[in-house]
Amino acid sequence: MDTIFALATAQGKAGVAVIRISGPQSFELSTILCGKLPLDRKMGVRSIRANDGTLLDQALILLFPEGQSFTGEATVELQLHGSIAVVRAVLAAISDTGLARVAEPGEFTRRALLNERLDLTQVEGLSDLIEAETEVQRREAMRSFDGALRDMIEGLRSNLIRAAALLEATIDFADEEVPENVYPEVENLLKDATRTISSEISRSGAAQSVRKGFEVAIVGPPNVGKSTLLNTLSGREAAITSEIAGTTRDIVEVRMDIRGLPVTFLDTAGVRETDDPIEKLGVARAVERAQAAELRVILLERPDADPIMPPCKGDIVVSTKHDIYGVGISALSGNGLNELLSEISDRLGDLTADIGLISRERDRVALSESYSRLCCVQKNLLNMPSELLTAEIYGAVQSLGAVIGRVGVEDVLDEIFASFCLGK
Repeated sequence: MDTIFALATAQGKAGVAVIRISGPQSFELSTILCGKLPLDRKMGVRSIRANDGTLLDQALILLFPEGQSFTGEATVELQLHGSIAVVRAVLAAISDTGLARVAEPGEFTRRALLNERLDLTQVEGLSDLIEAETEVQRREAMRSFDGALRDMIEGLRSNLIRAAALLEATIDFADEEVPENVYPEVENLLKDATRTISSEISRSGAAQSVRKGFEVAIVGPPNVGKSTLLNTLSGREAAITSEIAGTTRDIVEVRMDIRGLPVTFLDTAGVRETDDPIEKLGVARAVERAQAAELRVILLERPDADPIMPPCKGDIVVSTKHDIYGVGISALSGNGLNELLSEISDRLGDLTADIGLISRERDRVALSESYSRLCCVQKNLLNMPSELLTAEIYGAVQSLGAVIGRVGVEDVLDEIFASFCLGK
């Protein structure tokens, strides 16, 4: 296997920059650059020199022997001064040795997976951790990275394999008296598994929303103050405001952190009847996007006005003329905005009160396939040949195995690792 290297910290000037080298020739390569290396897992200060002997930097060197590193391979980390010029020179010196190549995005983590230092759920958790923007996203990513999803799947697989083994015993003793009635235990194992899987599937929507972010649509008639509200919430001129009705044609999006929750506010076109074909298209898009959002803030011109669209359960309906009517909100004066943000946070918090572990569509589909097979087994437990029942159970086990990377992993690796940086 090739030895690979990459900058593991962010590009640009910094106090410290870390270059990671991993693979069978990482120690040999580092010896060329630094001379005598420190002991395994012990830091040492070394001079890093180019092939012609030019001094490039004084750096901390840390060695990880095979089996004791993130990738599972022999690995060296060079902790350099974070100068752009220093990093560029050291990367060039590593390449000039001819012993290593630049890593592809996510290749270090891919090797950790292939060397069984991580399973697929932990890789996905690590990807989410890198992308996390809010506290809730960080917390949920750490659950996967810490192995919570893997442990659940392994528990399910173990119980289902036990159920299949019990049924196989009835095949082995087909011409004899079976030692005991295995069906009650099999039935209990199947019930526990389907209950757990069903619960995870039903809670996957909230988990996906936390990972990707919640959408909150601001809707209402033209000139009700949607764009002004968006600008006030974001603290910048994200949307154009005007007294001319129909100014907003496209949907304007602003990403925010609302008490640890990732929220994208959508400023939509004013909903009204119009003959303008462009505005009509904007209105149609506004309605469609608003209906797909997790929450809608429906603005009214007057407290007694009818909502421009029927509110769904949990939607927030509020007047924007607090300065005139003394109720609702005012984006200009700020009246009622803290209360509005608190209400939005509470409504979204209700959606995340019972988050499942499944946050990817691929995993939800795998669990759904497993659930369908197990329901079939439960329905036909007493009237289907044991050979067919065990085949269905093993099919369910295989679907669960795809979640943690036991089977069918290659076709999803490229998609997962595409979001990683070179040094990860």
